[in-house]
Amino acid sequence: MSRLVYFFGNGKADGTREMKAVLGGKGANLAEMTNLGVPVPPGFTIACEACIAYLGSGQVPASLTEEVAEHLRRLEDASGRRLGDPASPLLVSVRSGAPVSMPGMMETILNLGLNDRTVLGLERQSGNARFAYDSYRRFIQMYSDVVLGVPSHDFERLLSAKRVAAGVATDSELSEDALRNLVEEYKSLVRHALGADFPMDPQVQLWGAIEAVWKSWTLKKAVDYRKVNGISETLGTAVNIVAMVFGNMGDDSGTGVAFTRDPSTGEKRFFGEFLVNAQGEDVVAGIRTPLHIDEMADRLPGAYTELMITQQRLEQHYRDMQDIEFTVERGKLFLLQTRTGKRTAAAAVRIADEMVAEGVISRAEAVNRVDPSHLDQLLHPIIDPSAQAKPIAIGLPASPGAASGRAVFDPDVAEQRAASGEHVILVREETTPEDFHGIVAARAVLTARGGMTSHAAVVARGMGKCAVVGCKEIHVDVERRRFTVDGKAVEEGDWITLDGASGRVFAGDLPTVPSDVVRVLAGTMSGGASRTYLSFARLLSWADEMRVLRVRANADTPQDARIARSFGAEGIGLCRTEHMFFEGERIVAMREMIVARDERGRRRALAKLLPMQRQDFDGIFEAMDGFPVTIRLLDPPLHEFLPHGGEDAKRLAHTLGMPREELNRIVESLRETNPMLGHRGCRLGITYPEITEMQGRAVFEAAVRAKRRGIDVHPELMIPLVSTVKEFDNQRAILEEAARQVLGAMGEDLPYTVGTMIELPRAALTADEIAAKADFFSFGTNDLTQTTFGLSRDDAGRFLPYYVDKGILPNDPFQVLDTVGVGKLIRYAVTEGRRMHPGLKTGICGEHGGEPHSIRFCHETGLNYVSCSPFRVPIARLAAAQSALAMPA
Repeated sequence: MSRLVYFFGNGKADGTREMKAVLGGKGANLAEMTNLGVPVPPGFTIACEACIAYLGSGQVPASLTEEVAEHLRRLEDASGRRLGDPASPLLVSVRSGAPVSMPGMMETILNLGLNDRTVLGLERQSGNARFAYDSYRRFIQMYSDVVLGVPSHDFERLLSAKRVAAGVATDSELSEDALRNLVEEYKSLVRHALGADFPMDPQVQLWGAIEAVWKSWTLKKAVDYRKVNGISETLGTAVNIVAMVFGNMGDDSGTGVAFTRDPSTGEKRFFGEFLVNAQGEDVVAGIRTPLHIDEMADRLPGAYTELMITQQRLEQHYRDMQDIEFTVERGKLFLLQTRTGKRTAAAAVRIADEMVAEGVISRAEAVNRVDPSHLDQLLHPIIDPSAQAKPIAIGLPASPGAASGRAVFDPDVAEQRAASGEHVILVREETTPEDFHGIVAARAVLTARGGMTSHAAVVARGMGKCAVVGCKEIHVDVERRRFTVDGKAVEEGDWITLDGASGRVFAGDLPTVPSDVVRVLAGTMSGGASRTYLSFARLLSWADEMRVLRVRANADTPQDARIARSFGAEGIGLCRTEHMFFEGERIVAMREMIVARDERGRRRALAKLLPMQRQDFDGIFEAMDGFPVTIRLLDPPLHEFLPHGGEDAKRLAHTLGMPREELNRIVESLRETNPMLGHRGCRLGITYPEITEMQGRAVFEAAVRAKRRGIDVHPELMIPLVSTVKEFDNQRAILEEAARQVLGAMGEDLPYTVGTMIELPRAALTADEIAAKADFFSFGTNDLTQTTFGLSRDDAGRFLPYYVDKGILPNDPFQVLDTVGVGKLIRYAVTEGRRMHPGLKTGICGEHGGEPHSIRFCHETGLNYVSCSPFRVPIARLAAAQSALAMPA
């Protein structure tokens, strides 16, 4: 095994920031800051490779023991102290650090090396007995929880009782004697829980902590976080062992977390929080509500001035917004971490935009900086300003957006109720990393304690979840599953609404309106475009200059088409004509056509439907002036349009003047064992050619009418579910005859194309034959995934999550395109199709068209366009640009 331990200290480090895969993000950045001359305590990092080896074998790698001993000696020399030395003890922190940031998901232990002898040395060194015993009780609690498995809340109960007995409100007010007694109570608790004493040997403590950090890679919260964020399970975590610096040495000491720019809005201002006389975990855990970073200028002026200079240096060096952790020990500043800061989508687009304006990054870098899937946050609704509601409480606006849901007080309950389809909001005193699965399930998070850099705030912002934290007015009672505010109780299951932009909390389910970005695009925003919209629009305009793939939308109505255009869609890639038949008089006419006894009856009903279809196409062509519109002919099986008993069937029989028994017989005759593979798509048009004829006439008549109004119209007719070229030939002939009749009668010439959906494996495998006759291919990846895997999309949800959890499939193939299997069919069809038909236009129109990883595949395969739902068009535009930038020039 290669080298496993890397040292940093005294202005020189063995590693650099480029070594994240080896040292993890924290270790690489500690090394980088050391080389930059930033004040960092000395330490060493155990490489990620050791974690993977340990988890695989259950054994510490053979060479590691000696390497750690050697680097511990270097650390002792650099600090002038010795681990376990009762006269001059070295204390260390032991912290995780994966190659990809996973804030709060793995373990940390502070003050390691303390025992009944070294605490006396720390007391003599510091001249502060209270500080020494405060550090010792913290270490026992943290080590016992993380390494020995004694729950932290058992220690919290003893601590709370001690505060009550002393008549004080905070831990920092406890006296030296109270803390000495607390240490003995903590040790007794461990002895009672484990039947053994708390370990006093610092070497035993050190290796126990190292192994606990490795094991924390497999904790549920860490696994859940990687799953949600698409992080590989094979990376492992580094272990960082760093000389302790102490923020809890008195009023000239403190600790904090800060961002070089506002992580919620992106505004260029130093943003953060700190606590006086505290250790780092107090801030991120939300144990105490911290002070705003600006107050540090008065409390710790010298350290604040140095911090302001350092944060600016770090942002300039890393060329991105930084999230930093720091400690001040007796007036001296130390940096404990820097990393690229988690941010909301609004902040991401603004920071990228402004850093281009500042000359810090290029436009291409700005486009690559924003996660396409996060743009969805910018389209989140906000609370309707006209809603006449008074907030019941106001907290800190940790992550924007508006959300309503039923209050729940337990992360497991949140997960269970959300899985059953309920909207829930997780309410906690403060969140911990163990709550992560509940945060994932909830629509929003509300906490009574914690600040803007607490766990709840950081995780919610990273996920795009609405969050209000540090809401001091509410009193959370987890045992009784309720919170109270001003004497009024909100029980579990009651509706509440959060406004993450203002921090307001409301009782009830309040109405929402579209976001600023959506309202600007829709032309309904008063007072001009918002700062967020301007950055959003600029970023997407740069993306449009860089991408090769065109982006269309799936839109079935004129309103959908207008929304799609406002989001930048360059045409419609899928207009599902069947959706036009499900409302008002249309469904009656459609049902009349289905139950007709003969062709004459069907044509009579279709004659009623034709002007309705034509009217829809009129509006869609107008909205897409100058852009192509791909119209899919009728696809679903006919039984989907019919009532299945009850009052609907009774009313239909009466409307059609048909005996109920005859209607029931017709409905029953249309029932299929497997309708998704039954009488649908082009099979309907072949059996009932008059349906295809009517739809073709509606398209061509609408197109001519649009052309006469000065609209530049480009109709593309798409034949669904083709498996043989003869099916395609049959349907194309009907459409061409309809075009000949309509265009001849109206005296117009109109270019149009006829293509097909490739959504069956046989169609993909015979793509050369079909391409010889078709003008374009559109891959219907939803059905192609179903028929390739032999999975029912509607039923597979019962077991697909299990497949993903067990690693049988990397992702749900209906959400992320299976590039190995389904992708192989697509690549083959594109290659064979273009061999027979050079220049064949190809695209996809399943929902994969709005998923970034799938878009990357489409770009690499050489498709011409992707098509997705209107609200995913911005995501597709950005993902297409990133795909182009990722390809070698």
